[in-house]
Amino acid sequence: MIDRQDCDFSMRRQCGLLGVNRSSLYYRRLGECEENLGLMRLPDEQYTRTPFYGVLRMVAYLRSLGHKVNPKRVRRLLRTMGLEAVYQKPDTSKPNPEHTIYPYLLRGLVIDRCDQVWSTDITYVRLASGFVYLMAVMDWYSRYVLGWALSTTLDADFCIEAVSNILERRQCDIFNTDQGAQFTTPRFTRPLLAKGIKVSMDGRGRASDNIFVERLWRTV
Repeated sequence: MIDRQDCDFSMRRQCGLLGVNRSSLYYRRLGECEENLGLMRLPDEQYTRTPFYGVLRMVAYLRSLGHKVNPKRVRRLLRTMGLEAVYQKPDTSKPNPEHTIYPYLLRGLVIDRCDQVWSTDITYVRLASGFVYLMAVMDWYSRYVLGWALSTTLDADFCIEAVSNILERRQCDIFNTDQGAQFTTPRFTRPLLAKGIKVSMDGRGRASDNIFVERLWRTV
């Protein structure tokens, strides 16, 4: 739209020519009220503790704290925050029975500095036609994304290349992954072990073991 001072056409005339409803032009979306903003903090904190909670369990949790909420309201607030129950993504974590599986090393571990623990995961991003796979490496202490890569296939090459680029600049004490074949292949684990990095892997079906990367995927 052109400002009236710079154009001889009125807003009504411009909207008519473009087929735009004037009410849509003047509409300004209101933000969440203070009550909802305060309410949104509770499921956000609870999600970190129990990322497997869906709408109904989150409703029960909020009601146990004395909040009068219904599923429709909680579902809208969770969508606004980009939160949904963590579950295994389709076709992103296929194991290879011939690869070595390493134990999960993060349970009960106090993480108090950067480059102590890194983790990675793969998700998919929908496109206008089809989708691509997105892999990211995150520092668990700072929640900083250290590197990422895109691929149209689920081979290990794009994961190995992304991690190699990061290891040229810095390294961690523990590197956590799931049990997908991209991460259990010796081509991925050997460079880490050669640098003295401990390899940790989530339990099968336990997406919550890698909760911070899962939260990143909610944002994406």
